[in-house]
Amino acid sequence: MAALLQRVVQASSLPSLSLWVLMIAGTSTLASAPPVPVVPAVQAVVDNAVHSAVARFAARSLQPDALAVTLVDLARPDCAGRGSHRGDVPIYPASVVKLFYLVAAHRWLEDGRLADTPELRRALSDMIVLSYNEATHYVVDLLTDTTSGPELSEAELERWFDRRNAVNRYFTSLGYVGINANKKPWCEGPYGREIQAIRAFEPKRNLLTTDATARLLFECATGQAVTPARSAAMLELLRRDLTNIPSDPDDQARFSGPALPAGAKLWSKAGWTSETRHDAILVELPNGRRFILVIFTVGHANERSILHHLVREVVAGLEQVPTS
Repeated sequence: MAALLQRVVQASSLPSLSLWVLMIAGTSTLASAPPVPVVPAVQAVVDNAVHSAVARFAARSLQPDALAVTLVDLARPDCAGRGSHRGDVPIYPASVVKLFYLVAAHRWLEDGRLADTPELRRALSDMIVLSYNEATHYVVDLLTDTTSGPELSEAELERWFDRRNAVNRYFTSLGYVGINANKKPWCEGPYGREIQAIRAFEPKRNLLTTDATARLLFECATGQAVTPARSAAMLELLRRDLTNIPSDPDDQARFSGPALPAGAKLWSKAGWTSETRHDAILVELPNGRRFILVIFTVGHANERSILHHLVREVVAGLEQVPTS
């Protein structure tokens, strides 16, 4: 992993945002980021976008409580502004939780709690780039010193579950609230001690808020997620190629990418189930303006155009927000 970080920092082809991350981080303290303050102009962009989406999809029964949105305007990264709609509401995040496991893995690596191996690098890449659940299972096992398997006794299960909460304890220590990141994502399952723990302990599912997710992306974007070099390395995994988007309608680049103007750059982590469709994005527009947008939708998983509509409305709204 050290060699990978060195290549990220030194590569002349490094995307402009990653170079910007390293530059901005040079002036940061690398402590956990304070909450980005709500700015009325940015809040108005969110309010207008949500109102527009609810009106546009009224025939599909879209209601405001089916959406959670957080926007962070990075036009001035040293003085970022936030707006949100239901941003503090915990919602099942689907694969967006993998972003939290990625940051935790880099923290563990930095602290020497995880060994840097080719297999771990492969798993981290597959977890983020391809959103593989099996790769995530491996990462969660390493982070928490737990494994799936047969049922456990009550005492053994309590000890197992305490270890499984390692990632929660880390983010709680940084001041994150409204999140639960202690479950593996499944297509089929869970079984054995995994379902045993779900039945025994609360909450039953992973949970994130759009505010917490936007904060984590903000820390990556400003070099405050673990270290500047690790923040840049994580952004490399999140980068989506908008010049060659795959035809798969559920490819992560298609969640928000088609709604961005030509020439925009995208870093993202999407998540979806039969009930949810989410995207957490970091965008650099052709004019150099940058923003973070996290959108969670519930009950409209097959309505791909809701995300597109909200992204377009936010891009248009930001054009009216001064950059200085």
